[in-house]
Amino acid sequence: MTYSLLHLLHLLGAIAFIGTMFFQVVIFGKVKQQLGEQAVEPVEKAIGARSRKVLHWVVLLVYGAGLGLAWHHRHLLANPLASAFGTLLTLKIVLAVAVFVSFGLVAMLLQRGRMTPARYRKLQWAVLAQMLGIVVLAKAMFYLSW
Repeated sequence: MTYSLLHLLHLLGAIAFIGTMFFQVVIFGKVKQQLGEQAVEPVEKAIGARSRKVLHWVVLLVYGAGLGLAWHHRHLLANPLASAFGTLLTLKIVLAVAVFVSFGLVAMLLQRGRMTPARYRKLQWAVLAQMLGIVVLAKAMFYLSW
């Protein structure tokens, strides 16, 4: 697969992933506060079920294409502090791993029955912040490399 195609797939997946998180945290999070619990519960379950189905494929796309792109830049990752691009790419990968770990933490807390609405909200905001950090780093990688 060509670098350009991997890059396009990675960007499209990232748009879907970040857009979903943005909707859930910024838009739906406020709507839930305005509606009663009876109105929100079925909608929240439906959105959650659909998001989980779609996001599994989106995550596979984003991380799969990301691994392909990282492989393309493996020479820079061998010594990440040697260039601005390599350093920013390394930071971007660290944040991507943090997003993955955060979702794992959500799954673990849900499975063990230790998830609270406040904890879930904090984790959602943390994941959104990490994702936005990845976008800023991605833009900086190509801005600083010229």
